[in-house]
This record gives sequence, structure tokens and C-alpha cells, in this order.
Amino acid sequence: MKHIARKRFGQHFLTDGGIIDAIVDAIAPEAGQPMVEIGPGLAALTQPLVERLGGLTVIELDRDLALRLREHPQLSVVESDVLKVDFRALAIQMLASAKKDASKIRVVGNLPYNISTPILFHLLSQVDVIEDQHFMLQKEVIDRMVAQPATSDYSRLSVMLQWRYDMANVLFVPPESFDPPPRVDSAVVRMVPLAQPPEVDVKTLESLVQVAFSQRRKILRNTLGRWLDEKGFAGQFDLQRRAEEVPVAEFVALAQAV
Repeated sequence: MKHIARKRFGQHFLTDGGIIDAIVDAIAPEAGQPMVEIGPGLAALTQPLVERLGGLTVIELDRDLALRLREHPQLSVVESDVLKVDFRALAIQMLASAKKDASKIRVVGNLPYNISTPILFHLLSQVDVIEDQHFMLQKEVIDRMVAQPATSDYSRLSVMLQWRYDMANVLFVPPESFDPPPRVDSAVVRMVPLAQPPEVDVKTLESLVQVAFSQRRKILRNTLGRWLDEKGFAGQFDLQRRAEEVPVAEFVALAQAV
């Protein structure tokens, strides 16, 4: 029976065979690797992935789709909201039964666009068990993720992900590649956790960056300056700039100093 896309789950099903092949090639799955797919939907990516891997764990919230997926003998189905999934516990379970030597899991998926940012931050909090991530997202979100300083796309999201990941936009995906077509362009991002990330208190960095970008057109003296005064910061930092002019490394160094 045909599955009707459910708006409340942000469902847009990938149907373009050429795009599917290009995404799988970008992921480059190898037999036996422990991999998790978020939001498998109608299994457009799931099927070619499992053919290369031999087995795959999928996370699906839609009860009807989860029921269909359980009929596939090579799939392990987690029926849950991905924001409630403990990826560390899932990794322990998957690595214990992995057919190939591995110390971390790989994560892929066509993320629901309406909750893509919360999912990215949920995974960021558990990044220590993840080897890499490949996600289809709204193109403008990926533009912000990979943006460089002094550009209009450089934002809080850029800083909070770039301090921990090496990222690249690897593929453009037009709306007509989906059924139903979304009203936006899409793209695929590759996210590889840095092997030796800087040691920083994430909550301090997050708070600092949020304040800095809260009024991005104002110079930091009027926003971040007050926050630093409240923290008793007595060090040197150029506050005569806008947040979008400050490189990731400087935000990290400031958070460390605070």
C-alpha cells in the first residue's frame, strides 16, 4: 500500500535514483561497518546501504513505516523520536555485535527539516561515539553550517559545529528529487568529528556564542561586552567587531579564558 507523507513528521521521500546512488557513493559504506540511519522512510537509501553493509540499524518514529521496516531481515529497527535516542548506549550495543572491527558508529540520514538543528545538537552531545555523519538537510542550513567568517551565512550554528567537526557540502539535491517535493533546495553534508578537538566547556561556549549572535548587526561591545563583564573577564578581546567577523578559534579561545 502507498504510504502518504505525514506533514507532522516532516516527511519528504527521496525518489531520484541518480541522487540516491550519488549519496551512497559519498557515504562509501563498507561491509560490516556499524551504521545508523535516521528517518529511513520508504527505504530509498536504506536498501542500497544495507546491500553494501550487510546489516543496518534504523531509527524511525512513524509507527506504520517502522512496521514495514521490521519485515526486512537485515534491519534492526529502533521505533523512537531520534531526540530521545541514547546514541552512546546504542553504540555499545551495535559495536558488541559488529562484524567488522570498529570503535565508533557511522550515522546517516535524510533528517526532518523541521527539527534538523535540534538533531544536530543532540548528536553533538554524544559525538565521542561517532566516526562520521552524512545528512541530507535544507541547503540553507548546510550553507550556515560550513560558512566562513565575514559572510552573511556565518552564524551561531557555524561556530557551534565547526569547533568540533570538519564539514563539507558534498551534493546538491533539487526539490524534484522528492515526493512530495519540499519548497526548498536540499544538500548533503559530510561531518567528520575532529580527532583532537580543543578542550572547552561546551555550555560556556554555547552561551557565549548565543549572546554574541543575538544582535549580529551590533558590535560586540554592546552585546558580548556586558556578558564578559558579568563573568569578571579581565583579558584581551577585540569587541569593536561584529560576531560574524570573529573566527571559530577566537570564540573557542575566549570561552577557554572565561
